[in-house]
This record gives sequence, structure tokens and C-alpha cells, in this order.
Amino acid sequence: MTKDPQRNAQNDELHHRELLARQGLRFPAIILRHLRSAGIYCQPTVSIEHQHLAKRYILRGVESGGAVTDLGAYSSFTDEQGNALAWLQRVDTVVVNGVHAIVVAPVLVRVEMLRVQRTYDVLITRHDLQTNGEGQRPRLESSILFYGRRGTLEMELWGKDGAFRGAVCPAFFSRSGEALLVPEEFQEAVTRISAAVCCIGCRHCHLLQPKPIGSSLDGGSSALTPVASEVQP
Repeated sequence: MTKDPQRNAQNDELHHRELLARQGLRFPAIILRHLRSAGIYCQPTVSIEHQHLAKRYILRGVESGGAVTDLGAYSSFTDEQGNALAWLQRVDTVVVNGVHAIVVAPVLVRVEMLRVQRTYDVLITRHDLQTNGEGQRPRLESSILFYGRRGTLEMELWGKDGAFRGAVCPAFFSRSGEALLVPEEFQEAVTRISAAVCCIGCRHCHLLQPKPIGSSLDGGSSALTPVASEVQP
């Protein structure tokens, strides 16, 4: 049987996008080595967890990452409208650029970014649960909402231009040079994550926020007000 090169290429592209949607940005080995060497720990994993008391399944994510001068990686989550979610618990550790908080919710939108000096990749993906049948464990359904590669921002947000951190984000383009616009509802989240990948020695959350006083801790994170800019003084 003769193989169809075009069909094989389409299948490879579909498989690549499925991996991106489910697992997040795929870093070359050299980038992974540099992240490990710099002590930057970014965990984009979305997992299915079971709440025994509530007798339901829920999604769990982790806000994590940070930056050094030449490199940054960060991953966090919003709701479907791009609003900030309340964290289930904040995580304080003795190390920087690691895990900052944990969130659980029925639906999560992951915002993940990699920075190499002034070049940025960003991936926005939606995750929810699809029921296979009564009494069965649901499966994770993931889809890509936006994928921008090699975006540029000619500012040193980690240094002399730090005053603009939280107010600007990279510009992304297609292969033909046309502008790729981040969906409006996620523009603010991308701006904040752009600040996160320039936050040297990061010890705090950039997207997830404290749970309002008096709210329940049943693990069903609710959306807060839209994320606000964090222009540094």
C-alpha cells in the first residue's frame, strides 16, 4: 500500500496538537537542561482527582515557575472567561521559581509561557471532564485556545524596564507575518504571565488569588474579579 505523505503530515500535526493541548508546551532537551540548571520548576500538568466526600471528580492544577535573567517559564490557570481563580492552598517553600499554589475546579484554562531572553512562546488550553458513563471515571478533554510561537517584546522586563511588568505582553505573528491576537478575554492573563516569566527568584502567585473570607473549601474554585494589572512601582 502506497503511503500518502500529505495525510501522514496531517496526522503528525494532529497528534502534535493533541499532545500540546493535554501536556502543555513541549521543550527541546537543551531548554529542559537550562531550566533545570537555572532551578526553574514549571509544572503544567492537569490531573483528575476524586473528592470522596462530595462524590465527584474534579481537575487539579498547580501555579508554578519563575525566571532568571535570560530564561523564564511559568504556568497557571484561569476560568473560561479569563477571570482569576481562588487557590485551594498557597505553597511556601525555601526555594524560588517553583510551586506557588494549587487550584481545583471542574473546568480549568491553562496559561503557560516560556521566555528565552526577549522571545516568548505562549499556550492557552481549556480542560474539562467528559463522562463516559454512570459510575465510571471521566476522561480529560483538552483543547487549544491560542498558541503563539516566537513572540517578541523588545523590553527587559526583568531589568531596566521592570516598571512596565504587568502592563505589556509580547506580539505574536503567523508564518506569513500576520498578527496573531490573543483572545480578548485572556489578554490580561497573558500580560500577567508575561510578567511572571520575567520575575527573577519568584516566590508569589501571578494569576491565582486568595480565597475570599467565608467561602467554602470544598475544592470548587470560584472565579474572582478579572485579574488586575500588576505594574511594579
